Amino acid sequence: MADQRAAALAKRSVKASSKMAALRLAMSMIDLTTLEGKDTPEKVRGLCRKAVRPGEGIDVPSVAAVCVYPSMVKVAREELARCGGAHVKVASVATGFPSGQYPLSVRIADTRKAVADGADEIDMVINRGAFLAGRYAEVAREIREVHAACERSDGTHAHLKVILETGELETYDNVRRAADLAIEAMAGPDGDCRGGFIKTSTGKVQPAATLGVTLVMLEAIRDHYLATGHRVGMKPAGGISTAKAAIQYLVLVKETLGVLDGGEAWLTPEWFRIGASSLANDLLRQMRRLESGVYSAGYDFSEA
Repeated sequence: MADQRAAALAKRSVKASSKMAALRLAMSMIDLTTLEGKDTPEKVRGLCRKAVRPGEGIDVPSVAAVCVYPSMVKVAREELARCGGAHVKVASVATGFPSGQYPLSVRIADTRKAVADGADEIDMVINRGAFLAGRYAEVAREIREVHAACERSDGTHAHLKVILETGELETYDNVRRAADLAIEAMAGPDGDCRGGFIKTSTGKVQPAATLGVTLVMLEAIRDHYLATGHRVGMKPAGGISTAKAAIQYLVLVKETLGVLDGGEAWLTPEWFRIGASSLANDLLRQMRRLESGVYSAGYDFSEA
């Protein structure tokens, strides 16, 4: 039923007059990502320049964030400041990404180092082995400890995104249980998650983000909001590479959370992100087609 509803929502069309606005909105929600073993400081600097000005000659907003390994946080922070991108967030994967199987002390130290180096956001992975073994209290405790490690020395807090790695959770029941667990673990006594997100995937496991798992997670967010009045962010990541797919996710958010407040508050980079490495260029190609009537080649836009 989740798959059927997600598929039905994905068929909703966007009027031609609204298409450019949808493409620009999707661009503003991207976490532009590089998470490869061959990442170098210069590659990250290029990614930051791309994040600030995604396409030359096209009126397009900056992306929401760049997402890098902890070792590259300082490089990203410095390059964004140098190229006028102080408004672009620096997100960093941590906690033994992508397995989440490292000792907790190592995962906590990983998080603290990334925050100290200037990360605005931490993308942590849950220990799926512990979750699938039924050790839910252990997983919740680890999320709480990582959330606490996101606090800076000045009392401010880096936002936490909890990656469920839905491709390894096997069933939608498990996805919903993991989403509820992550939200509850991040939430304070009043239900406030302090800007926290739940996220589908690392991008290293297939299937990664799908409309079905995203719908199930959005419903968990909706139910938490109805119970507490506090929002939780959502980030699908992995495999979202086309403008068409990005717009389908925007429709899913609008239709699932729109019952709460018209949905507009959720369709902002503050509460919705798309983790992607190649989506930006397809958005640019579609924008140029709307402006000129012809498609650009993939190589017309830089990768970073």
